[in-house]
Order: sequence, then structure tokens, then C-alpha cells
Amino acid sequence: MSTLDTLSAVFDLDGTLVDSEPNYYEAGRLTLAEYGVPDFSWAEHERYVGISTRETIADWRERYRLRAPVEELLSVKNRHYLGLARASTHAYPEMRAFVELLAAEGVPMAVASGSSPEAIEAILAGTGLDAHLRIAVSAEEVAHGKPAPDVFLEAARRLGADPADCVVLEDAAPGAAAAHAAGMRCIAIPYVAAQADAPEFATAGLLLRGGQREFTARAAYDWLTRSARPA
Repeated sequence: MSTLDTLSAVFDLDGTLVDSEPNYYEAGRLTLAEYGVPDFSWAEHERYVGISTRETIADWRERYRLRAPVEELLSVKNRHYLGLARASTHAYPEMRAFVELLAAEGVPMAVASGSSPEAIEAILAGTGLDAHLRIAVSAEEVAHGKPAPDVFLEAARRLGADPADCVVLEDAAPGAAAAHAAGMRCIAIPYVAAQADAPEFATAGLLLRGGQREFTARAAYDWLTRSARPA
């Protein structure tokens, strides 16, 4: 019997499974440029890491005084992003190895992301991760995005799992907060190193301050086996 028999795993997508933030930044830069906002910087983009696309755009409208409706801006950004994502999205090698390790143990897995359903599908298919991650929930399918727990709770529901039996893998503070609010354990791999001391990350069961440079499939697996709930 596997020591992980009661476990289900829920993965954030962008910055956790795949290095897609550069594509999101470029899609945002191109979109804002179309609407008269030049010189959108990477530093400005970092404030939106872990926030759903819809909530990001709602903030843009206020911050940059954009008159276009959210749906229009969302459509333009998604168009830019999907073109970039299909051409150049790569899974982190150790994350891919971790997914494969859990799949070999028969651990149920899902993706819960702030990205659109179309973006999630394109990335999972393009990277081949859809072979193991067949359940995916977008923040657009629930009432509230991260840091609310909705997207993680919906993933648990679709997996048929008790939230207490789920572990979340997250790179952003709002996602760590959402995992905690959902009653799930969290492995936190901060994408923005300067945010590693954010109080939301303090709730994680395992915090890898070095981000993807520090994450290894074997170390994460060993932590899970040591901290597994009894069946």
C-alpha cells in the first residue's frame, strides 16, 4: 500500500508547473500598448503574479484609466497570450518529474489556475502535461479567484477529495493564502524571490525560498511521505 493513498495534489499552473510569466508579461505589455499605455514594466507586472487575469484587468482599468470594458481587454490579452503560449511554454523539468512520480503512485491530480480555460488547455496540451493532469479548474469558473479558496475547493470537488487530504503547489502569495483558506497543505515555491517573506507563505507546510532553483521532485515526494495523513 502506498503511503500516499489518501493524497490528492492540486497544482497552480503559471510559475509553478510552467514558466509562463514572461508570456503573461508580454501579453499584458502588448495589450496595454494597444490602449495607449506604453512602457509597462516587468516590475509592474510582478504585482499581478498569482492574481487571476480578470482581476488583473479590472485593476488595470482603474490604475490606467482605461475606458474599454473588461471583456474586451480580456479578449485582447488572451489572444496575445495564446499566441505566445502555443509557441513557447516550457514545463519546469523537476515539476514534470514530480507529476510523473505522483502519477506512478496513482495520486489524483488537478490544475487550479487564474488563467482562462483556453490558456490552461493550450499549455497542458502543448507541454504534454495533460497526459496526467486531466482535471483543470479556471478562476473564471468559480465565484472568486485567489486568494479566495474557491478554485481549490472546486478542484477537490472534481477530484472527489477531502480538502484536508489535498496538497497544493503554489508560487504566489495569493495562492498560498487560498490553499490555507481551503484547509489544504501547501508546498510553496515563490516565483518572485523578494516575496518569500510574505505572511501568506508562512502558512505553507513546506516553503522553498529559492523557488524553482530549490525544488526537486524527490525532496517534495519525501516530504509528502513523511507528512502523509494516515488512511
